[in-house]
Formats: sequence, structure tokens, C-alpha cells
Amino acid sequence: MFDALADRLENAWKKVRGQDKISESNVKDALREVRRALLEADANLQVVKDFVAEVEQKALGAEVISGVRPDQQFIEIIHNELVSVMGDANVPLAHAESAPTIVLMAGLQGTGKTTATAKLALHLRKEERSVLMVATDVYRPAAIDQLIALGKQVDIPVFDLGKDADPVEIARQGVERARAEGFDTVIIDTAGRLQIDESMMGELKRIKDTIQPHEVLLVVDAMTGQEAANLTRTFHEQIGVTGAILTKMDGDTRGGAALSVRRISGQPIKFIGVGEKVDALQPFYPDRMASRILGMGDVLTLVEKAREEIDLADAEKMQEKILSAKFDFTDFIKQTRLLKNMGSLGGVLKLIPGMGKMVNEEQLQKGEEQLKKAEAMIGSMTADERRDPDLLSNSPSRRRRIARGSGHADKEVTELISNFQKMRSMMQQMGSGQMGLPGMGGGFPGMGGMPGMGGGNPYARPPMPGQRGYAGGNINKKKKAKDKKKKGFGTL
Repeated sequence: MFDALADRLENAWKKVRGQDKISESNVKDALREVRRALLEADANLQVVKDFVAEVEQKALGAEVISGVRPDQQFIEIIHNELVSVMGDANVPLAHAESAPTIVLMAGLQGTGKTTATAKLALHLRKEERSVLMVATDVYRPAAIDQLIALGKQVDIPVFDLGKDADPVEIARQGVERARAEGFDTVIIDTAGRLQIDESMMGELKRIKDTIQPHEVLLVVDAMTGQEAANLTRTFHEQIGVTGAILTKMDGDTRGGAALSVRRISGQPIKFIGVGEKVDALQPFYPDRMASRILGMGDVLTLVEKAREEIDLADAEKMQEKILSAKFDFTDFIKQTRLLKNMGSLGGVLKLIPGMGKMVNEEQLQKGEEQLKKAEAMIGSMTADERRDPDLLSNSPSRRRRIARGSGHADKEVTELISNFQKMRSMMQQMGSGQMGLPGMGGGFPGMGGMPGMGGGNPYARPPMPGQRGYAGGNINKKKKAKDKKKKGFGTL
């Protein structure tokens, strides 16, 4: 997400890079690129005008900080203004003093509203809140069945009265059921339409008046750009919404929706959908999103993802194995699957500062393929061979058997084992905690030092905006090209 916007903004930094100070002449050229970048991202025109005016005023009035280059200072100003436009801070979901907290879901058909209902329910359960979902969409074929199926998938109950009942009555009885059975939160999934019409708005108003929700969340498709902001404003004027959920943020979104919703509608983005899976919902943090837009990664979200997947006891055991060079193929598979649970390899890399710019889509695809090959070859090993990779180093017959079983060449198996042994030695020398996440061996599975993926990341953890040495996630191109040629992705 935001790749095109980030690339466009890159041109803006070039306009002030190499200058000794921010001046009216060089900032005009940079702002022209910023304006073009935001318009191409389909941000609202008035938002773009206000944004550029604010940045220009702050840039020309900024005091020169000793040791900080003008382009670094300009990036910090852009970062702060992006945060301001998107809402300054995360707005958490309401939690009523007397249970249950009532959440009403609204939106047009096709935005992923029913799926977003299940995603939100799962997110709240992770926060130790008991949730009941209520299915009131009696119009769309199989809408109720879809919510029931999603409920079974995440083990969250669904209340419904069938397709012939009145949606208002379903919502009322659903809230009563939640109150009677002691549920902490009840989420009402309502019907959508292909477009806003009087009957849709009338039904939503009746449901809202009947159940008196604490939250009215509008689910909008991020790929509609600035139209998402206009839609949020329309719903708010007619119904009164408390926030938005942007879905399909992992798709080909240009960023205009995230940049426009708060400023145009006046209502905050509370969550974003970042994938098809039911657990692919994240709270919306404007400062983290601004960092992603500027190619600076999002370490806090990365840590939160890891915290959900990593067991501390397992992490300590893994650390001991790494330090004693006992990390084996079973551990490698475990770490690889942990990474998959956190999302795609590309998605995880973009959360690491500096990595999003280092690795292109072709390299990511190759890395994914290499990890699949490694998993297939390890799957053809015996339990003893996985636990003791040394058994394979001096046994051509074992390697040939693994090659036949996995459908790969003998040479590929040999390279996998060789790279794995080198990685173990490297990890033992590095220790743990110097790079990457706790218990992950100083790096992500499949990244620096892992079989088939080449060396480590010499550019990890760049300075943040305002810090000495910050360069907006950019890397000296000559050094980058040289290092990539020297350390690039290996082969299994």
C-alpha cells in the first residue's frame, strides 16, 4: 500500500537534497511534487490545497537545526502534517460503562462489511471482550449464512431470526440477548445497497433509534480514494457515524482515502482491513501510517504482530538453541510458519525501516519461492535429520533421497544444507537481540543469513524524522547498489 505515493514523494526530497537551507525557491519545486503526489493518490483537492499551504508555511518558517540537512527537516515537516491530516492519534472503540457496548455496522454493498464485522469481533475477543454478532441483512442472498460461517470460523456466536424477520426487530432482540447472556459487546451487521437510497437510510435510522448504539462504524472501500471520504460525510450527515473502517488497504489503494476521510467527514478512521483473513484488521494509528507512507516502516505494528504469535517460553528456548548452535531445521520451519502467520513476506518487510526500499517485488517473489522450496526439502527429511543437520553434511545418499522426495535437484539440497550451516555459525556469533525480534535469531526467517536469502540488512533501524542522520528511508544509491550486488538474494 502507498508504494506509488511514496515513490512520488521521493521526488520531492530530491528538490531540497544537497541544498544548504530550505528557501522559497527550492521549497516551491518540492511542494509542486508533493501536490502532484497527493493528487495522483486521489486525495481530496481541498485537503491537498490545505496540506501544501500548511507545509509551505511551516517549511519557510522552520529554524535550521544544527546537524540536520534541509531535506531531512522537510521530511519531518511532511510527516507531522500527514499525522495532523489523518487525525493526530488513534481513536479507540467505545467501551460502555454498563454492558453491552453496542456497535452498529453500516456501509454500501461490496465494501466487505460482513467480513469486517467478523474481523472486529475477533479483534475485540483478543482484547478479552465477549462478543455477540447479530445478522440483520435479510436482503442479500446468503448474507446471514456468511456471517454464521464466519462466526464458526472464529468461534463467536451469531444471533439471527431468519430471512423473513424485520431487521429492526432482529437488532432489538439481538441486543436483548446480549444483555441477558452477559456479553460485553454486540455488533450489528446491517444490509448494504449498491448506492445510497432513502429506504436504506430509513432502515438504518430505525435500527439506530431502537438500539441506541455507542458506535456507528461505516465500512468503506479504501480503493475508492477520496470518494470514501465523501461517503463517510454523507452517512454522517444523514445517520451520524462515529468512525470508519477502511477495507482492502492491502490492495491497489493509492492512499487518498486514508488522507481524506478525517479532514472531509470530520470522523476518525478507527480500523483498517489489511487482508482477506479474519485476523487481518488493525487499529488505525495516524503516526504509524504516516511513517509507512514515507517509507520509514512501522516497527510498533511489527512488534504487536510478533507479540501475538511469539510465545515467550518458546522464545527463550529458541535463544538458547541459537547461542549453542543447536538451531535445527525443525526450528527453521517453525519460524517460517510464524512469519507466514504475521502476513506476507513483503508485508512484513515493509514494516521494517529501510527494508521497503531495499527489496523490490521481483526479489520478494523469489524469496517466497525459495522459502517454499526449502520447506519442501525439509519436509522430505526424517525427524532425526531435521534435528541433526550434521547427518546430511557427509551423506550424499541422504541428500539424494531428500532431492527425489521433494522434487528438487541434488545440488539444491546440498546448497540448502550448506547455507543452513553457515547461518547457524553466523547466528551463534551474533547472539540474540541485536537484530530482528526476540527469539527469532537476530533476524526474520528467510531474511538476513537464512538459507536462500543472502546476508543481513546493513540498513536496519534508520534514524527517525528530526534525528541526526535521518534521510527519509533513503539509502546512498551507489552504496546500496554495491551492497545488493555483493550480498543479494542467494539461491538454495
